[in-house]
Amino acid sequence: MLSVQNLNVTFNTRKGDVDAVKDISFNLKKGEILGIVGESGSGKSVTSYALMRILDNTGVIKANKIIYSGIHLENASEKEMMDIRGREVSMIFQNPRTSLNPIRKIGKQIEDVLRRHSQATSHNAKQKAIKALKAVKIKDPENRYYSYPYELSGGMCQRVVCAIALACNPRLLIADEPTTGLDITTQKAVMDLIKDLIVSRSMSSIFITHDLGLASEYCDRIIVMKDGLIVEEGITHDIFTYPKHAYTKKLVNATPRSEKSIRSLLPPQVKKQEVQHIVHEQNILEVKNLSKFYPGKFGPIQAIKNISFKIKKGECVGLVGESGCGKSTTSAILSRLIDASEGKILFDKKDISSFASKNFSMNPIRSDIQMVFQDPTESLNPRYTARQSISDPIKNLTNMNNDEINTKVIEVSNLVGLPLNLLDRLPHQLSGGQKARVGIARAIALSPKILILDEPTASLDVSIQAIILNLLVDLRAKLDMSYLFVSHDLNVVQLLCDYIIVMKEGVIIEQGKSKQIISKPAENYTKSLLAASPKPPKLPKAS
Repeated sequence: MLSVQNLNVTFNTRKGDVDAVKDISFNLKKGEILGIVGESGSGKSVTSYALMRILDNTGVIKANKIIYSGIHLENASEKEMMDIRGREVSMIFQNPRTSLNPIRKIGKQIEDVLRRHSQATSHNAKQKAIKALKAVKIKDPENRYYSYPYELSGGMCQRVVCAIALACNPRLLIADEPTTGLDITTQKAVMDLIKDLIVSRSMSSIFITHDLGLASEYCDRIIVMKDGLIVEEGITHDIFTYPKHAYTKKLVNATPRSEKSIRSLLPPQVKKQEVQHIVHEQNILEVKNLSKFYPGKFGPIQAIKNISFKIKKGECVGLVGESGCGKSTTSAILSRLIDASEGKILFDKKDISSFASKNFSMNPIRSDIQMVFQDPTESLNPRYTARQSISDPIKNLTNMNNDEINTKVIEVSNLVGLPLNLLDRLPHQLSGGQKARVGIARAIALSPKILILDEPTASLDVSIQAIILNLLVDLRAKLDMSYLFVSHDLNVVQLLCDYIIVMKEGVIIEQGKSKQIISKPAENYTKSLLAASPKPPKLPKAS
């Protein structure tokens, strides 16, 4: 199906040539799913872009051979590649919002692909586009056909990108982090769909991911990349059960699982005793009968419905549920980015719901309530360097001088594992994981009393995720900080959170102590979330 021999990718930069991929070789069989795993910057995505010939002008591809179904891609013309892309080889990109045209309806974007690469006509293209939306479990596809990308959640946009990639039934599907932004049930549905298509149509797939649970569940073989090199390759079971390379062992050991602690995710050389946090009886946040309505074409749409819960001082509360259940809306209201329609929010016994969101940014209480956003790219000003992004809230909400601000920026950058040489880079010069770290550093710079984290580890590789989770544990103990941790990763939630709230269609259907919810869920919906959660690979056996 695909044979890659001695692939090299070099980027020409102002500071010289950078070797992103270094002399790698691999084969992909017909009907096989090949997983490529590794940390941010390892060369995973660059490899896939090189195969598709979609690198920017600074990227130089050199290879002895890249053969797809007898076609030498390294020598193919751009016209030939345009014909191959979409029809023969299709790709799901990591960031769905940058993959979609913001001023074009999603149905028309699917039709564009169908008309170019399949037998779709003006009469049946719409029906085929709606069928593609149904295949990726988009609710009400007939109406969503007319939606613009900005009207959809991040998870919904990712489903649309999957629909576009699969619409023409390609023979080879390259999926670059295809489940980013998806809740666990949709994630499972999309991965099951991809695997079913591969089996039924004798397709092949290259699956790029940092989620080792997904890789172990869906991939036949695994390639492990580090610093542009392939450090290990083999059958999935053998790679994860009997890893030979120290780097592979580190990745497997850093994967959250129920039988491990937060500290055990770290490498032995950096482990330290976990500081015990205290959960006080005093409530730092109390939500009473909170509701949010949005105007709709056919009447008001209720995003959240009469929800109530409490967060104690020093407590970490997990908020879980599928995309569209109201998690992000709840987070935005509590951080005072948007106003509630009904209900009260008591922060430290003060009713902050009485303050209009448009005026809250300069309120002294703002420094006590900070948020880490789901999409690190969209949350950063593209004109601000990392240093400027981190220092911005410090300048606006404190009286620190420039030297003090710079010291603080360096301090929090070190805390989140952000190399200091990246501080003067713009967002487009940073990887997804690096941008996520900038967002977290910005949020903790003011030492808030409560930190609202909206999927903070979704784009991080497992080793950086382990560092961030341990950082959150240490900060909570050191600063007596409280967290609202919004996530679809139940493997992470059960390790970090004291208390779990389960939401469905805007209402809280279940809440309780973390161990209780995980071990003995009362609701079938909660049980379905747990069943859909990827099972991490087994811990490596001692050699």
